Amino acid sequence: MDVDHDRERLRDLSARLMKLHRALLDRERRRYEDRRGSIPSGELLQVVITDPQFAWLRSLSVMVAEIDATVDAGDPMTEETVARMFQGAYRLLKAGGDSEFQLKYLDALQDSPDVVMAHAEVSRVLPASLSSKGPS
Repeated sequence: MDVDHDRERLRDLSARLMKLHRALLDRERRRYEDRRGSIPSGELLQVVITDPQFAWLRSLSVMVAEIDATVDAGDPMTEETVARMFQGAYRLLKAGGDSEFQLKYLDALQDSPDVVMAHAEVSRVLPASLSSKGPS
């Protein structure tokens, strides 16, 4: 197993997930501002952290943070660790389900071309073999 290659694969996954997160955050911000008025840039982080409308995005935020922490730790990386990260991304984004994240994510895919494009970018790095595996 090539540890550097695995770290690069995880870095790439993280970067793609961050672009997806940004597209979702931009969409959610627009929806928020349509109902409540504009959010000054300096207040956006506080609103994202505290307002329940943005809570569903935390699953993706946590996933990116976990991937980044794993990559940055410098500890030996096992095949199981790498597989777990990719499987987690697959389960969150592509496995379907009825969690709050998955339901709102499906809505976002239906109405935002930016989210669709970012989703496609993440999908390109998720191994096709994951689609045939059941939940673990």
